[in-house]
Amino acid sequence: MIPWLQPGEAFPPVDTALRRPNGLLCAGGDLSPERLLDAYRHGIFPWYSAGEPILWWSPDPRMVLFPAEVRISRSLMKTLRRGHCTVRLDTAFAEVIRACSAPRPEQDGTWITPEMQQAYLRLHELGYAHSVETWIGGELAGGLYGMALGRAFYGESMFSRVTDASKIALAHLARYLERRGFAVIDCQMKTAHLASLGAREIRRSELLRGLAVWTREGQGPGKWPAEDAMDLFGAHVR
Repeated sequence: MIPWLQPGEAFPPVDTALRRPNGLLCAGGDLSPERLLDAYRHGIFPWYSAGEPILWWSPDPRMVLFPAEVRISRSLMKTLRRGHCTVRLDTAFAEVIRACSAPRPEQDGTWITPEMQQAYLRLHELGYAHSVETWIGGELAGGLYGMALGRAFYGESMFSRVTDASKIALAHLARYLERRGFAVIDCQMKTAHLASLGAREIRRSELLRGLAVWTREGQGPGKWPAEDAMDLFGAHVR
């Protein structure tokens, strides 16, 4: 059994989360900005499907990517330096989250429900949620979105319409965050795709110790300048 959050009730301690399924902490509550920001500061995130109550998770171990450790293959580096694409920040957040919510062949549905989309659009308006977008030929080819709190970034989802478009966005995100002094990208769940890009598992307790410091450092919320991710790999984008 897991607790049911009442309005205004604090999250239970993360060390009470279930081991099976790994990290399921509680249910209920809401997706208000205040609730979501409190969750992320404590290493908790929402993940549920349409028709289910809001479910809150904090898995252990935790998949993270330290910006300086992003692994860029030789072929991806050639793509990055070719300069055939443009990478922008925060210019198409709604389109990115909508694309990320589209059902995928290996999935029955999506966890990025309309309710979730509206919640993160509100956080984007408040300067906490951000998008990284790969544009090719004037069209949105791929990208990702997530949350920034202090020096911590929380990756939520990514999509590709063109080969490597999401990898291009992630590589630029890591380079951008490294230059801005961010400490970590919380990837939440382990996947082979993220591991191939340099992400690794750490203990949840290690992440929480870091978040207690990192979320109180760095710059406050605000829109990221659209062109700040351009030319991070020496390409003459166009």
